[in-house]
Amino acid sequence: MAPNQSQTTQVTAQNVSISRTKDDFLYHFGLSSTAVDMPKMFGDVKFVCAGGSASRSKHYAEEFSREIGVAKPTNLSRSDRFVIYKTGPVLWINHGMGAPSLSIMLIETLKLLHHAKAEDVCFVRLGTSGGVGVAPGSVVISTVAVNGELQEEYVQWIAGKRVTRPTRLCPLLSSSLSALAVHMHLPAVSGKTLCADDFYEGQMRLDGFFCEYEEQQKLSFLTTIHSLGVRNIEMESTAFAAITGRAGVRAAIVCVALLNRMVDDQVTISKELYLDYETRPFKLVSTFIRKQLKI
Repeated sequence: MAPNQSQTTQVTAQNVSISRTKDDFLYHFGLSSTAVDMPKMFGDVKFVCAGGSASRSKHYAEEFSREIGVAKPTNLSRSDRFVIYKTGPVLWINHGMGAPSLSIMLIETLKLLHHAKAEDVCFVRLGTSGGVGVAPGSVVISTVAVNGELQEEYVQWIAGKRVTRPTRLCPLLSSSLSALAVHMHLPAVSGKTLCADDFYEGQMRLDGFFCEYEEQQKLSFLTTIHSLGVRNIEMESTAFAAITGRAGVRAAIVCVALLNRMVDDQVTISKELYLDYETRPFKLVSTFIRKQLKI
């Protein structure tokens, strides 16, 4: 159960059409609601940990299985789009790169948990990012996500109309993770996360195939967003925050900064240092989960 959660909340789809569907096929997982006993397989899930890379999700799942003393997990997904690993009441799922890919994974995960009748589920995104005025290796715990217009909104286009959703994250969950990071002596900061629509121009990089701005413009923009409280940049946070908030589930985002974008554009650190940085969000989140579940 998440910190201070006093009542049970079941993951429930906000779509009456699902209840009218005899067999709901989760296409990108290759799972059918009738072919798989969802409540038996996933009804005990309390945490969903999502990250971009399939191999990283596998590594995290295997490491967590060793920490809690359960069998090495196998991939439960029957599609090549995403992987699903289950270690006790914890799911480890990759979401690919960018908001569109993440939104597909998130919607189908929520539908899976709906069919499983899962209760009190927390979602955490673990990832890498570019830091804004923070040292490489710092773990950034997001307080809110902002879009490319620097608004705390996730923008969708539905039936030709612009629809915005607030980018809610659970403040209690985020503050609990921040306090634990201090206790664990992990280099961590809290702040806003800028969600860009691409890796290059949307993040003001100078090393893309196209670039219609100068270095001074890049630094001016980064300085501006830093003054507004932004501490890192990635490509999924607005969708993650908005969809989990709309679903009524608690969520947090924990990303390590691979570099300080005020200094560098390219990630040129050694493989050893990269692996060290990459494990920092996992160390924090896995410790938090074990404390919450008392395992």
